[in-house]
Amino acid sequence: MLTAQDDLIGHQLPTTFDHVGNSDPAWMERLWYTGHPVSGTDKGKVIFDIGLGYHPNRNVMDVFAGVTIGKTQYNFRASRRLRPNPLETAVGPLKIEVLEGLKRHRLSLEPNDSGLSFDIEFIGTMNAHEEEPHFRRRSGRVTEHMARGQQLGAYRGWLEVDGKRYQIEPDTWLGQRDHSWGIRAEMRTDESHPPVTFYPPFFYAWTTVQFANRGLHVFFKERAPGDFIYVSGEEVLPLGHRPDRSKRMAAATHEVQWVDDPHGQSVASAKFEMKLDDGTAHLLEIKTLPARYFLKGGLYGGLNGWFHGDDKGKLHIEYEKWNLDDPATRKLVRTLADQVIEVRVGDEVGYGIMEYGVGKGYAKYESVQAHPAI
Repeated sequence: MLTAQDDLIGHQLPTTFDHVGNSDPAWMERLWYTGHPVSGTDKGKVIFDIGLGYHPNRNVMDVFAGVTIGKTQYNFRASRRLRPNPLETAVGPLKIEVLEGLKRHRLSLEPNDSGLSFDIEFIGTMNAHEEEPHFRRRSGRVTEHMARGQQLGAYRGWLEVDGKRYQIEPDTWLGQRDHSWGIRAEMRTDESHPPVTFYPPFFYAWTTVQFANRGLHVFFKERAPGDFIYVSGEEVLPLGHRPDRSKRMAAATHEVQWVDDPHGQSVASAKFEMKLDDGTAHLLEIKTLPARYFLKGGLYGGLNGWFHGDDKGKLHIEYEKWNLDDPATRKLVRTLADQVIEVRVGDEVGYGIMEYGVGKGYAKYESVQAHPAI
């Protein structure tokens, strides 16, 4: 069907913009944002996550927003059928608007029964990082074929949770976002609604950090120590500087210290050596901070039988509040999370987030493998 976007140039197919060149139901686009204060009394204690999924071959758009404050996580989720508004990036009270590509995005959640609302602007501060292509076959079938870009930035606006308002200023709230599109591998970790995705042994870490005049992206997956199945990263400069391809990451090494956490996998600190194509290397000394948003709240892996892209009707909304000190909640949310980190590289100190997980059978970090990796 024709939409306003069809008045713009950029078509890649002899059809309208609401169609993609593949009929796989796993084809999707995802917008994702997270932000956190890096100074003041709330430093390392608050994090928000916001996301949108566009599933053109399933006629579904779903969104989520959440905030963790201390040991409490607040979640909002909504889903709608795409048509007759297939390219409107809004579901119920949550809306994402690209005001200026690679520079300014507006994220808003109108007041609703969940007690969570916000009006926030993402402001790009660094050049975007284009990840290496993601491609995977399983038993002959393409299960993943997608592209993703990441960008570091700052935020301004306000966020309200249970009647408390946080004023967000770009000199104190930093963060990151990404945009992915293509066939995305299915991830099912909701044990109440099998089948559950099988994962062979692995370790992965996805890390971003922002300093005053540069940023670092570090992403790798291993089957065994030193046996990489995916590497992507880059040292990026502020917007307006010419990107330097020699600053892309060629390899990485890691040493991770784990919290003695009876309820899940939790990193205490880590050292990553990031080796670049030009032969230079950066040693990242990483310390985790308390704020951690568990992505189950955004349906990653599925939650209580609801998975990304499921048709929940014309409009469906859910929300809840989790006590992260509760063992049953920690068992439900598993490991996958965005955790705020403080990073030192030489004399520089920066802030960002890290996602991580160790699969059972990986020949290192055995002490945490009793807990699920994703």
